[in-house]
Amino acid sequence: MKPILFILIILITCGSLVLIVFRFLKKQNSREVLKLNTELRKQRQEFFLPSRLDAYQRSVLLMERIHPNSLIMRTHNPGLNAKLYQAELAKAVRNEFEHNVTQQIFITPLTWGIMKSSKEEVIKLIHMAGSQMDEKATSIQLSEKIMEIVSQLDQFPTDIAVDALKKEFQDLI
Repeated sequence: MKPILFILIILITCGSLVLIVFRFLKKQNSREVLKLNTELRKQRQEFFLPSRLDAYQRSVLLMERIHPNSLIMRTHNPGLNAKLYQAELAKAVRNEFEHNVTQQIFITPLTWGIMKSSKEEVIKLIHMAGSQMDEKATSIQLSEKIMEIVSQLDQFPTDIAVDALKKEFQDLI
């Protein structure tokens, strides 16, 4: 009976020792994994930060370029009638946005949604101003109407998007 008790004590002791070693190694492994994850996150941040910075810069530039003030200054064509100029302005906004659509990879979906809404609001404003023009209206009259509508707003949608982009980027760094 004593040899069985002795063997049982040895087995329990060895089992306990194995369990203690296993838990220690598991804890050590968890620490190492956490340390590796932290290091990988830091390296990923360092690698992607320049690309993200570029994306935020390009996105702010996009919002500035589709703001009616700069859009009209850049695309003004006094030889067009209001309807043709309306179509040209809307096309310019869409082209600018399509040219920068890949920036959404680096921007949160919420902020990208704000940017998309801003683009749509600019196009709506252009069409709203165009719908108030008569058949003989000129591009200058359309431009004036657009500026009049913009001046009545407290904050223009592209300005809201720029503020969101700036805040998001500040939170990033």
